[in-house]
Amino acid sequence: MSSPIRVTVWNEYRHEKENPKVGAVYSDGIHAVLADFLGGESDITVRTATLDEDEHGLSEAVLDQTDVLIWWGHKAHADVADEIAERVASRVHGGMGFIALHSVHYAKPFKRLMGSSCSLKWRDDGEKERLWTVHPSHPIAAGLPEHFELEQEEMYGEPFGIPEPDELIFISWFEGGEVFRSGATWQRSHGRVFYFRPGHETFPTYANANIQRVITNAVRWAKPTVRLPDSAPRAEALESI
Repeated sequence: MSSPIRVTVWNEYRHEKENPKVGAVYSDGIHAVLADFLGGESDITVRTATLDEDEHGLSEAVLDQTDVLIWWGHKAHADVADEIAERVASRVHGGMGFIALHSVHYAKPFKRLMGSSCSLKWRDDGEKERLWTVHPSHPIAAGLPEHFELEQEEMYGEPFGIPEPDELIFISWFEGGEVFRSGATWQRSHGRVFYFRPGHETFPTYANANIQRVITNAVRWAKPTVRLPDSAPRAEALESI
């Protein structure tokens, strides 16, 4: 029997403590909701980490025990230490999976991995979002319908300043008319990256069964196939020179 996938769910955990509207939706934090449904899977084990912990909860020892890191952030991207952001990006290059949720498009680790602006248009009017599954044979889309809807979400609109995705899995349409590449993957050295757009903090998006299925599928897809340190050592010759 294979070992369980070791997931660390990272969250700023600022909105939930400072904004009563967010606290009413995620009383124990967004990370707690994500950890709860992922922890119900027999092949996944979960731990959480938050911004205000020592080393943001992402010490070398924690990352040694992390196969897939899920990241949620929004208002405090600048408060993430550059050293920790670089540590995370380096681990992804070495094989760790990275799942970026919602406003993590502007998070330091994601921008390092993308090497681009990651900018977009937005509107927080609580409008309907319809997600279309445009790559139904992809493992992240397993069990998902052709399309599904969220009654209230924040709008993100194109152009989205990301590198061309290796695979585009979901596209969103919003009630106001915009579209957005909402589910995309990249390979970064030995690690896999998945960006998934839905998840504004004032709406109960992570309670939606389809959203939970996407994230669970993504964890299984992003698990490492190899773990190799992100380094450039001098190699000794195998043959006589």
